[in-house]
Amino acid sequence: MDVLSMRTIFRCRDLARSRHFWEDVLGLTVAREYGGGGEVLGVVLFAGGGAIELTTGDASVPDRSDDAIVWLQVADAAAEEARLAGEGVAIDRGTERMPWGLVECWVSDPDGVRIVLVEVPPDHPLRSRVD
Repeated sequence: MDVLSMRTIFRCRDLARSRHFWEDVLGLTVAREYGGGGEVLGVVLFAGGGAIELTTGDASVPDRSDDAIVWLQVADAAAEEARLAGEGVAIDRGTERMPWGLVECWVSDPDGVRIVLVEVPPDHPLRSRVD
């Protein structure tokens, strides 16, 4: 698999507290924030050759299995899904274009770590630079 970029996503029970830790205590720099209606729902931080993404999570949900997710950007999510299925990997959620415009396919490693394969279509805002 040719990975174009990588990030680890943490779904935070308290986004402000987590941001303080990662930004102020550890000293990571913000790459971008996102949200809607004036509310910040997540932040992506530079982390060497990869990134750390902090996003809002639901503290009331007892199953915390999605608290840490590995995000791997690939050129063709459907091709990777087919290849992985051919290797006997169970596909948790097949390739589909999400409402936010990214194409995603979800799998898990043997220990249950959730992995999302992400294809960024040419028309997606992540492909554009604002200078």
